[in-house]
Amino acid sequence: QKYGFYHCKDCNIRWESAYVWCVQGTNKVYFRQFCRTCQKSYNPYRVENITCQRCKQTRCSCPVKMRHVDPKRPHRQDLCGRCKGKRLSCDSTFSFKYII
Repeated sequence: QKYGFYHCKDCNIRWESAYVWCVQGTNKVYFRQFCRTCQKSYNPYRVENITCQRCKQTRCSCPVKMRHVDPKRPHRQDLCGRCKGKRLSCDSTFSFKYII
């Protein structure tokens, strides 16, 4: 799982997501995400590891976590290519909790 940056060229909307699923060890994306306005699917134009913004580690023990992932923000299952139309959401899978 990685962090991705998206851009819809039709609507000129940009968004970021911590729910980018890649082939292990690469930045090859498995699932696209959908634009919330026009519903077209896109791959991210940039992908990076989910890291602590303080120590730059993937798994850290910093007392105050500074991430660009907000764990309180709900996952938009209706826009996610991995869990759209499915019962189980990405934010409830073991792999997400293990990474963060």
